[in-house]
Amino acid sequence: MDRYAVKDRTISEAVSDGGLLVVAQWEAKEDQADKVAEILDRFLPEAQAEPGAKLFLISRAKDNPAQFLFYELFRDEAALKAHQESAHFKSYIAGQALPLLTRRERAQYALL
Repeated sequence: MDRYAVKDRTISEAVSDGGLLVVAQWEAKEDQADKVAEILDRFLPEAQAEPGAKLFLISRAKDNPAQFLFYELFRDEAALKAHQESAHFKSYIAGQALPLLTRRERAQYALL
């Protein structure tokens, strides 16, 4: 997972006009972390290509590889809803990754 901001946009450009920030933390079940990482590696380019996604980062904890952190910036609430209704979200996240987790937490923020 070494891809970061959406297309050729810098992080500074992505956050310049605000948006809806979603931060999520996952923890994979025992012996499932590598499988979750593989699913996320396939999911990430499709999520980054969404028209309403301004920034989409997924990282994996160095000290506990079963933990994943998502930092997602969407244009607005409608863009987040479109993301959650996309075929790639339903397939990779809802269908494949979520059953492999022991914990999933999410919070929404407005940029200052």
